[in-house]
Amino acid sequence: MTPAAPVESDAITVRATVRNSGTAASPASAVALRLGGTKVATAQAGALAAGAQTTVSASIGARDAGSYQLSAVADESQAVIEQNESNNTYTSPTALVVRPVASSDLVTASVTTSPSSPAAGDTVSFKVALKNQGTVASAAGGHEVTLTLLDPKGATVRTLTGTHTGVIAAGSSADVVLGPWAAVNGSYTVRVVLADDANELPVKRGNNTSSQPLFVGRGAGMPYDTYEAEDGTAGGGAQVRGPNRTVGDIAGEASGRKAVELDATGEYVEFTTRAPTNTLVTRFSIPDAPGGGGIDSTINVYVNGVMKKALPLTSKYAWLYGAETAPGNAPGSGAPRHIYDEAHVVLGETVPAGSRIRLQKDAANTSTYAIDFVDLEQVAPVANPDPAAYTVPAGFTHQNVQDALDRVRMDTTGKLVGVYLPPGDYRTASKFQVYGKAVKVTGAGPWYTKFHAPSTQDNTDVGFRADATSKGSSFSGFAYFGNYTSRIDGPGKVFDFAGVSDIVIDNIWTEHMVCLYWGANTDRMTISNSRIRNMFADGVNMTNGSTDNLVSNNDARATGDDSFALFSAIDAGGADMKNNVYENLTSTLTWRAAGVAVYGGYANTFRNIHIADTLVYSGITISSLDFGYPMNGFGTEPTNLENISIVRAGGHFWGSQTFPGIWVFSASKVFQGIRVSHVDIVDPTYSGVMFQTNYVGGQPQFPIKDTVFTDISITGARKSGDAYDARSGFGLWANEAPESGQGPALGEVTFNGLELNDNAVDIRNTTSTFKININS
Repeated sequence: MTPAAPVESDAITVRATVRNSGTAASPASAVALRLGGTKVATAQAGALAAGAQTTVSASIGARDAGSYQLSAVADESQAVIEQNESNNTYTSPTALVVRPVASSDLVTASVTTSPSSPAAGDTVSFKVALKNQGTVASAAGGHEVTLTLLDPKGATVRTLTGTHTGVIAAGSSADVVLGPWAAVNGSYTVRVVLADDANELPVKRGNNTSSQPLFVGRGAGMPYDTYEAEDGTAGGGAQVRGPNRTVGDIAGEASGRKAVELDATGEYVEFTTRAPTNTLVTRFSIPDAPGGGGIDSTINVYVNGVMKKALPLTSKYAWLYGAETAPGNAPGSGAPRHIYDEAHVVLGETVPAGSRIRLQKDAANTSTYAIDFVDLEQVAPVANPDPAAYTVPAGFTHQNVQDALDRVRMDTTGKLVGVYLPPGDYRTASKFQVYGKAVKVTGAGPWYTKFHAPSTQDNTDVGFRADATSKGSSFSGFAYFGNYTSRIDGPGKVFDFAGVSDIVIDNIWTEHMVCLYWGANTDRMTISNSRIRNMFADGVNMTNGSTDNLVSNNDARATGDDSFALFSAIDAGGADMKNNVYENLTSTLTWRAAGVAVYGGYANTFRNIHIADTLVYSGITISSLDFGYPMNGFGTEPTNLENISIVRAGGHFWGSQTFPGIWVFSASKVFQGIRVSHVDIVDPTYSGVMFQTNYVGGQPQFPIKDTVFTDISITGARKSGDAYDARSGFGLWANEAPESGQGPALGEVTFNGLELNDNAVDIRNTTSTFKININS
């Protein structure tokens, strides 16, 4: 290798010796040179007589500072017929170490906004954290920062500039505050350009520009576009079904309460792409097996009229039966529910904007299909952030990954900080254990680094456990595909944490598990940018004194309990639930409980949220019911829910009880300090906001008090026309008798700025025990 001790500004030449150890001459062949498994150069070896050898060389260019595994592969394409094809790869026992040059290196360490989750109309400032990750101090004087907001078409929305004056020592940081900007709903790119520093060599200036997304609005800003099937082109005889809200029906359980049915050869639904994509996700329903357990099938994927892929589908993880409280897998248990699942595929090419992507039932596709929607997304794998600091598992087994985690834990050099999980399918059948020190676990992205529970069994408890000694750890950039087919309380949480703090969970994709996250007495956690799909209980649940947590920019679809919950139980340690922020969340198609639920606590905030199409329950639950657990009620410091859309939410549960867009339920603990503001409830299934009080032995428990709603709009609460028609059509409803043995709502609520439109009955309050105060 030349030079023998390279720095990152050097062009590196690598040499490899190729030997013909066979009994016959070999023709000329190519030698692939690899760093960490990635081919970086090719050298040509000439013809070799039997027993002869030659040395080849190739430039691999300049490399970032770090430690690299270096290997060579002779005759990579296997064009040469050999006696032994298994010995063509040689891996150097000595790592290639590239040292940093003596230079400053200014980078954008982070960009944050104030407020952290802006809504339309907010005055926003940006804080850019400059970091000198070089080996020498920066120059003195001014360091200019330019921040540009770009819209989805790349047009400039706003340009802001600022300057940090003074030296930034090697390893140190400095903040520059830019603004203001009046926020407008939309998706943006925040591009930050740092001026070149006089002490920064040209080789270190390539990272002076950085970009990150910014979403302003209600819901999560995710990197994919969703295309509803009913808005696409249905062809070949395919039909749009719905709308209805019938449980177990392909329209009733679909988003928007409509789906496209493909039940004959040649039928299809087609979408015109709004942006480039190289992946596809579809939400679909195919029949169950007659005795349960699901069937397997395929649907064909076409691009611009050319068949590209047969997308595998299964109904193994769908189709439950029986009462909504605890449905099972046996068809004989009762009526069906939870009939949809999702499937995904990498298309193998980038499909440009304006192309046509079609899902079609051909003769080889032997099932019938309901298509709800597709997600399209352009993805690329993320490289190892620092080969010198992130170890790589030796393979894709559970033990390979645990060994890598343990190498970081036992490292005494101080160089290893984490584990990088390269693209691949990782097999796991139990929980990984993280302890002893902070460990950063990062994958190549959830489309590329994928953990799979065993396919030969059901309901396997896989994921991560961490204890208090793992404080400061992070988990990012991978997917977990479980094998749960029914709900089992206890196991099944990808991140099952108790008594831990200061951990980041980011950009995780999970399906067919019980929960993504369950945290008991966990503090200062961040859960962000994750996609939660087809679960059998909660998406995220914080409990037992969890405080100061941030749940931000996550999208949950089809959870089997509350998508995002906060439960102030104290059965497993901890005290009050406080100072938690749940923001920029999307919850759709929840099939068993609410989109958002808060049970007790205080000083907690839920904001910038979109909830749609809950199947049997409320969009939001605000409740002081303790479920039989030791629990703290609501404190006097307010619980805030603000800037929320609730669309087509509500349903019937617990027998004949109907549920609204927002369910306000005073029960076994104190109910107080509730502040709900800037909420739009559109087209609720039965009612907009329902007030209810729990009764025990004919006596009410705690009343609703100190509860204020501000700037609330309720539109389209109509008569349902079903078996629950008498309990439907109310904008506001003080429930006089929810169930047998229950009595009327008790307490008082105040509305400031209430707008009621197109409701069968705007306000129903036949009680003498509940007061609704309305101020203009």
